[in-house]
Amino acid sequence: MRVLVTGATGLIGRATAARLTAEGHDVVKLSRAAGPQGAGLDISHATSPDIWLPYLRGVEAVVNCAGVLQDSPHEDTRKVHATGISALFDACEQLGISRVIHFSAIGVDREQPSDFSSSKLAGDEALMACNLDWVILRPSVVLGRPVFGASALMRGLAALPLLPSMPDTGKLQVVRLEDVLDTIVFFLSPSAPSRVTLELAGPEALGMDEIITQYRAWLGWKPVRRVELPPRLSSLLYSLGDFASALGWRPPVRSNARKEMTRGAIGDAGPWKRLTGIRPRYLGEALAAEPADVQEKWFAGLYILKPVMFVVLPLFWLATAVISVTIGYEPGVHLMEIAGAGGLSGPSVIAGAIADFVIGSLIAYRRTAWWGLWGALALSTFYIVAGTVLRPDLWAEPLGPFLKIFPIVVLHLVALAVLEER
Repeated sequence: MRVLVTGATGLIGRATAARLTAEGHDVVKLSRAAGPQGAGLDISHATSPDIWLPYLRGVEAVVNCAGVLQDSPHEDTRKVHATGISALFDACEQLGISRVIHFSAIGVDREQPSDFSSSKLAGDEALMACNLDWVILRPSVVLGRPVFGASALMRGLAALPLLPSMPDTGKLQVVRLEDVLDTIVFFLSPSAPSRVTLELAGPEALGMDEIITQYRAWLGWKPVRRVELPPRLSSLLYSLGDFASALGWRPPVRSNARKEMTRGAIGDAGPWKRLTGIRPRYLGEALAAEPADVQEKWFAGLYILKPVMFVVLPLFWLATAVISVTIGYEPGVHLMEIAGAGGLSGPSVIAGAIADFVIGSLIAYRRTAWWGLWGALALSTFYIVAGTVLRPDLWAEPLGPFLKIFPIVVLHLVALAVLEER
């Protein structure tokens, strides 16, 4: 079959596209940004069936894996989960594409604590109202070998020297990505039932602490002491996640995540198992079947360090800019005068401060971070070359002001190496 997969760069969408290709299907990959193997379409802007029609040419089935956790300047839960997807369903009706497999979230029909779950339910209801052979899958938290979202967060937390325990988190019946993929393949069969809604849940209800502990054992590390975070500290972490989201980053710890985690993610997997014959695997069983490699340990160790880097680096450049035009202005002018800048000493200090401020701002914002990091490397190189020409004696200074540029350069290179999120 020719199958359209939306959200093709996410955890489920990417794995779905790969699995269906391996099964012999012709897969059309659709995500927000166009890539070498997929088309680009922002679903929040695709609010008319006419926008969808070119992407559905020749398509026989649709698997909708698109989703966003929380509203931000570049993401809109209502438009992605309900408005844009409703237009997709209408376009499928127009073209006679009857088979639609749609991913929702477990428990949205019982409780909607956030815009995420309420908009997911609105999308479910829009599909149910269509004259299509629809299948609605409501998975719990999906974990797999690929790292994205919760799957990445659990590994990152497992690498910490203490086990952080967030207050007021519900139980999770985590479900394996492979079991989800088997379900999609099952429902793409021409003889498969339709107009069904199923909860995809694992066989055990676990707390976050238990899941993290199992991942830590999988990574080959000894158990560590559990520390319950004070409510104020956990609230601060969620608020920082919201702030990072406003800058274009996608941290898994945000206000909507807090509301959804308090609700938990448990359900009844009985109908899913009876209808498909799939036996969802225990987390420990699945982890034991795929031993961790050294790259897993590297990722887990770097996961928490990445946001630290992207806090420290912008603050470093912004702080140097502020210092250069305040308490450091006179010493900076004096240094430039000694180097022979003459009347350009003051303007040179101000120009450097402006350059530092621009670089710090670029690194802080997700969409421009790549340019900011390369700009930082270029400016650091300029400082070394110009400083060597104008003040070579600074290489011999006891505190090594020039030598300290090199670890800064290395840190920017590491940030570039871990910048990609998908």
